[in-house]
Amino acid sequence: MYKFYKFTLLLTLYFILSSCGGNDNYTAYFAGQVKNPRLPYLLFSKGNTVIDTIKLDKNNRFFVKFDSLTPGLYTFKHEPDYQFVYFEKNDSLTVAIDAGKFDESIVFSGRGDSKNNFLMEQYLLSDTDRKESYTLYAKGYKPFVKTVDSIYNLRKTFYQKKKDEIAWSDEFDFFALSRLNLNYYTKKEYYPYVHARRTGQDVRPELPKDYYAFRDGIDFNDPRLAWFSPFTRYSNGLINNLAFNKTAKHGIVKENSLQYNINRLNVADSLFKNQEAKNQALNNIAFAYLLEDQNIANNQKFLQHYDELSTDESNDNEIKQISTAIKKLNPGSKLPLIGLEDSNGKPFNIAKDINSKTVIFFWTSCARVHLSKVYNRIEELKKLHPQVAFLAINVDNDKEWKKNLTFYTAANARHLRATDFETLRQQWAFTKINRTIILNADGTIKNAFTNLLDDTFTTSL
Repeated sequence: MYKFYKFTLLLTLYFILSSCGGNDNYTAYFAGQVKNPRLPYLLFSKGNTVIDTIKLDKNNRFFVKFDSLTPGLYTFKHEPDYQFVYFEKNDSLTVAIDAGKFDESIVFSGRGDSKNNFLMEQYLLSDTDRKESYTLYAKGYKPFVKTVDSIYNLRKTFYQKKKDEIAWSDEFDFFALSRLNLNYYTKKEYYPYVHARRTGQDVRPELPKDYYAFRDGIDFNDPRLAWFSPFTRYSNGLINNLAFNKTAKHGIVKENSLQYNINRLNVADSLFKNQEAKNQALNNIAFAYLLEDQNIANNQKFLQHYDELSTDESNDNEIKQISTAIKKLNPGSKLPLIGLEDSNGKPFNIAKDINSKTVIFFWTSCARVHLSKVYNRIEELKKLHPQVAFLAINVDNDKEWKKNLTFYTAANARHLRATDFETLRQQWAFTKINRTIILNADGTIKNAFTNLLDDTFTTSL
């Protein structure tokens, strides 16, 4: 720790000396150290655009000078985690990060540190509120609103105290105040439909007429909010709430139903005029839906409607990639070839090495409970269908796969590993670990979207 603070002191001195010649430009500095790094770099981004890939040195430190950095909100990402950082003109920031406890470890120093440390405090308080609100939505309206109003008033007092102390700019205040308010609004949006899901009771008739008055003060098309996670979380709650109201007219709402999710797409389309914000909302809805529904007919109908509404033509649009892959996985088609190998590194050809009806399932050592259930299910199915072969495909990296193979093996299944997970994900539209694929004896697809643990699986088989 002493070495890091010494490093910070030297950088701070360098920043001060570097700025002595005046500050008519927009030069900015960003430096720091990552303890327990998972990757040898950080990604520095504005919105969805990566500005710089910042490499760590042999001591896991980094230093970057931006010759001209527009003041505003940015993100730094050490996958899979990320956080916001706000730069004003000529800020010089140093950050300490422990990748093992990412959010809790972040501390800023240097010019501009006070407002960024406030952002982190505000984030951690909001995160705590979110975790503790799990049981809140089952309460009746009066105790619910009393609790959320009390929490909001506490957070607002903290915000005002820090604003007076730090005297930050109006532009920074936009994000600080937005996080404060949006966290509060999100709870109010979540309440009606989460309450119905938790209790089976419709609380909407009890809500006062001005319950949603706060919506009038939100600019859904402000480009500053498009990639701000509190806004993304709020808009998701709003979309779910409005879609719930529309779908509930036709009976009980199932979150993974096709109609509910079509309604979510329609709400997002009507809500946003800003194309970037709208496309992000559509992508979030689509990805969440595709994680749940394993019905290929539903997937195709959903994705057709998504294609009609989305204007996101970027090459890295994951939903478009999944849509393209799904179209190739119809019954009777051949499963696209991907790299597979056994524990000895011998290649396995999915087109040539299958000669009986085959069930393909996936596993990872990170989901042990799921794997135990799958293995028990296979033993049952093998007794009923002895002619069926089972292929267990591991999606861990090579080191993890070999380490855990001896602990997680089923006598009734042949174990393989995908040599390139990204190819597997793209070619087989792989979005969830409990995905199961059934192949006919000739290697053609019988059902590419089913679940071995479903009660109806034997019917599919």
